Amino acid sequence: MTVLPLLFLLVVVLFSIILHECAHGLAAERLGDPTARQAGRITLNPIPHLDPIGSILLPGIMLLWSLMGGQAILFGWAKPVPINPYNLNNPKRDMMWIGLSGPAANFAVALVLALLARLLPISASLGTVILFYGVAINLLLGFFNLIPIPPLDGSRILTGLLPEKYAYAINSIGRFGFIILIILFMSGVFSIIFAMVFRLSLLLTGIPLWALG
Repeated sequence: MTVLPLLFLLVVVLFSIILHECAHGLAAERLGDPTARQAGRITLNPIPHLDPIGSILLPGIMLLWSLMGGQAILFGWAKPVPINPYNLNNPKRDMMWIGLSGPAANFAVALVLALLARLLPISASLGTVILFYGVAINLLLGFFNLIPIPPLDGSRILTGLLPEKYAYAINSIGRFGFIILIILFMSGVFSIIFAMVFRLSLLLTGIPLWALG
């Protein structure tokens, strides 16, 4: 893939993770916690959301790797929006909905982009590539964040469904969450997710492989 499509995809990644975090903030605000709004985090301005590693370093490394001919999906994360559970009406239940809101936003964006891809004529163009990978990136963000390992959103959803003692056990592994994710990545589990997302993106958009270059 050439430089121009990759730069456009980098923008897609950035705003996809921003929408993800804004969805968390909006859900929290609706459930009684205005902390994200007060911190200026419910905004499409990327600057307040930037995380040095997840928003700059990791996507940058993947971009360079792709330019060098490697196979990489642009991926990243933003700074988590601040949430004060003491402001929520029902913290256990509401944190579950807040956790679900981020992946739901990514799935919604993926469906809109897929519909747009279906409505436009298929061609081997920059627009086709951006639409396809826009769908894939948002599906990947959504599914990845549903993994029930702290600090990912899936852990919030799971702890909202489990009895207190089991929820506490899930939360207690939070300090090891990043290490667990690295182990899963090295084990090849994420390769299965990537392959599933790629096939699902082809199915949703109706874009054939030849149009992706």
